[in-house]
Amino acid sequence: MRIITGKYKGKRFDVPRSFKARPTTDFAKENLFNVLRAYIDFEDTHALDLFAGTGSITLELLSRGCPEVVCVERDRQHFAFICQTLRSLGDPAARPVCGDALRYIQRAVRSFDLVFADPPYALPELPELPERILQSQLLVPGGMLVMEHGKTNDFSRHPLFIEHREYGSVNFSLFRQKSQEA
Repeated sequence: MRIITGKYKGKRFDVPRSFKARPTTDFAKENLFNVLRAYIDFEDTHALDLFAGTGSITLELLSRGCPEVVCVERDRQHFAFICQTLRSLGDPAARPVCGDALRYIQRAVRSFDLVFADPPYALPELPELPERILQSQLLVPGGMLVMEHGKTNDFSRHPLFIEHREYGSVNFSLFRQKSQEA
């Protein structure tokens, strides 16, 4: 796993083979972040990485200058790996949380400019996950949700959906929270 660009560009981390998590491919990650540049200024973006897995997205967000990146991972082995990589960077913007992402959504106590969610593709709650996040307090008005998912999921009918991107077997659906309360 490597960091594509930014202040940590080129740094590599060896993900243990025993991991169940699949890191987002470099190709998909690079293209997604190129798309996101049109929507957000990373240096002003407080981000949340749900289902952090290997921490790949967290590392990319930190490298691009986000002032705060909270990452939530339930698996203790994965969480320990994320903490180890974050310690090696020494970036004060990183905020790792060992916990269940679904509970974190349900108990949202603060809001972010960007929420990235990469749940296991077999997660039973995956089809309803965008709605859960968008109805929670996790996003500021006008904030972005990026959902990584398999090819069988189609969120294009959701009223807050803005676009879909496909890179090989990796799919991303982007949503924008309402700008103001209706």
